[in-house]
Amino acid sequence: MNTPRTHSSKAAALPGARDPFGAHLRHWRTHRRLSQLDLAQEAEVSTRHLSYVETGRAAPSREMVLRLAERLEVPLRERNALLVAAGFAPMYRQRSLDDPAMASARRAIDLVLKGHEPFPALAVDRHWNLVAHNALVPLLMEGCAPELLQAPINVLRLSLHPQGVAPRIANLAQWRTHLLERLQQQIAATGDTVLQALHDELEGYPAPAVSHDAPLLDTALSAVAVPFQVVMPSGVLSFISTITIFGTPVDVTLQELAVESFFPADEQTAAALTALAAQQAKG
Repeated sequence: MNTPRTHSSKAAALPGARDPFGAHLRHWRTHRRLSQLDLAQEAEVSTRHLSYVETGRAAPSREMVLRLAERLEVPLRERNALLVAAGFAPMYRQRSLDDPAMASARRAIDLVLKGHEPFPALAVDRHWNLVAHNALVPLLMEGCAPELLQAPINVLRLSLHPQGVAPRIANLAQWRTHLLERLQQQIAATGDTVLQALHDELEGYPAPAVSHDAPLLDTALSAVAVPFQVVMPSGVLSFISTITIFGTPVDVTLQELAVESFFPADEQTAAALTALAAQQAKG
């Protein structure tokens, strides 16, 4: 039986490292808004056994832990926590991108970023902290408050902060709504309280008065993507963006990594970025 998957809108605190497996299981089951019957049917176990596992009257096998985690769509980081709580060793590795063992992944990311020039592209971690970027991204950050540019740079905070990029975003109200909705979807999927705190912070920012005239985009483009329109010395640049993630990762760091690539939404933007890249190369 395939029960429609729904997510809660607020992130409840994840169980701690010393909490029993049943507490972790109950957290993810309620976060996904599934009854014990729903989950038992999806995982092909008896409701009685699932109840015993959740209350601590029965210990799950390693296979059972992984099956339940898969059915509950638990992120890899939290699957490790489930395994440890059940008395098993973590299964998914977690290493910094600077680790020599991650050299191939880092080269792949750098290749994607460099290959996207002369258009901006950046990589972020699970909390939207900047991990890497290509040569065009700093041009979009010019004029931002120095404290917002200190590592780790949070790209959502930088985008919406009144002393960040926000005053130069021509369609600020539209872009702000888009980013907050995207962040809320991520919170619903992961249950990450750090992301919830970030969402609450961003939602509390006053919206600066922006008087820039945003150019109209091609109707077909506007129908499929929310544009990002930023004021630069050369005029208003209009972008649409795509998100790239690693398929079927077996490493926590890679699952939580995303590359956002910005494409010009009109010919004026493409020409302006090509000119900026040429100037940058000369300088």
